[in-house]
Amino acid sequence: MNAPKGRIDNPFYSHSPAPGRKNFRLPEDARIAVCVFLYLEYYELDPPDTAVRDPRFSDGPGYYFPDYRSYSFREYGNRVGIFRILKLLDQYGVKATVAANSDACRRYPFLVDSCLRRGYEFAAHGQCATRMISSRMSETEERDYIGDSISVVEKYTGMAPQGWIGQDYGESHRTPSLLAEAGLSYVADWSNDDQPYFMRTEPAIVSIPAQEQWDDVQMIWHRQVSTRVYLDSVIQAFNTLWNEGGSSGCVFGLHLHPWLIGTPQRIWALERALAIIFKRRAVWQCRALDLAAHFAAENDSTGDPAGD
Repeated sequence: MNAPKGRIDNPFYSHSPAPGRKNFRLPEDARIAVCVFLYLEYYELDPPDTAVRDPRFSDGPGYYFPDYRSYSFREYGNRVGIFRILKLLDQYGVKATVAANSDACRRYPFLVDSCLRRGYEFAAHGQCATRMISSRMSETEERDYIGDSISVVEKYTGMAPQGWIGQDYGESHRTPSLLAEAGLSYVADWSNDDQPYFMRTEPAIVSIPAQEQWDDVQMIWHRQVSTRVYLDSVIQAFNTLWNEGGSSGCVFGLHLHPWLIGTPQRIWALERALAIIFKRRAVWQCRALDLAAHFAAENDSTGDPAGD
């Protein structure tokens, strides 16, 4: 079956509907690649006036300074919640991808070391949770922001990050090209697919599906669904993608924020999800770097970015 072609409203990828693509093969005859993204973030108590942050976190007209409430429950994640998550990931032998703010690397070297000892990968995740990329930045400001984020992660981990996960998925129209210019090999900001594809950048970088639909913050915090509904959504998404992976491999990304899913009343949902996911056969648990490298090795970046 030949996939229909069409126009797209940005220059970074081609229109590539799922029918008609060539088969995406995963290692070990797996049906699905499972990537766990663990967020290591620092939330500023007093961000500069020029900072742009996700407006969905705004306290509205009643905003006050110092905002110890917002600061402290995020700090809870780095003091307590993350250790509950690490314990569960250890239990299932998960090698995670850490989305690391540069300011978090500076402030929490113990957490950096804890993740490195476990063989986790570190991806650059901007500077801090209160500063996201936006088109208000000049090209120079954005290039410097990306460069600082990358260099600090490398300084504290001893390894240059290969991936980018934008703070709150923030991008400008320049971001993919600047990430490629900075030497990164993948970006995990785009939610338009369940398989990797090459972006039209120079050089080409791999887009790893963001799949924010079942991100814990998107569901529990922004959409205000119950923890049980969050768990049901995670499992339903995994089951659907596992079934579809029988014909062509799919990707399932699980995005975890310690200040939210690491709390006492919610950690049970992560435990249940991991038990169900890793009970299944034909599951390849990998870091985002491993997935990007496998996709690049199996596909030609000079051809159609979606591998048609």
